[in-house]
Amino acid sequence: MSTTDLTIDEIVQEAVDNKVWALVGASTNPDKYGNVILHNMANAGYTIYPINPRATEIDGIKCYPNLSALPEKPTVVDFVLPAKLSLPFLEEAARLGIKTVWFQPGAESRENIARAKELGLQIIYNACCMVAKGRRHWR
Repeated sequence: MSTTDLTIDEIVQEAVDNKVWALVGASTNPDKYGNVILHNMANAGYTIYPINPRATEIDGIKCYPNLSALPEKPTVVDFVLPAKLSLPFLEEAARLGIKTVWFQPGAESRENIARAKELGLQIIYNACCMVAKGRRHWR
């Protein structure tokens, strides 16, 4: 079965099963989803790389300015920033060979979804990773 033959549930489960993620739009503000998701995933045992060009760390977790600066290639890039800011990171993910992107609610746009499809990426949107976590076994 090729990745294009996967159902959305299979893509979500595959994303959840992969333990190395990048979080584009990670936030230093504890009230923002970019901070909540960061801590949620770190506490669940994931290697999570926060991407925030304006921060050097968030609560002791080193931040990176972009995906190319990461010490390893994540299997999933999770977007939690305004859609209008996502396109350069989306294209960078494709250039780096990252196959799955997850747009959190509010981070997606028609343009970004269309571009992700053009780039051949597996796309998850209209779904929150924390809700998916509650429905799936995040080991």
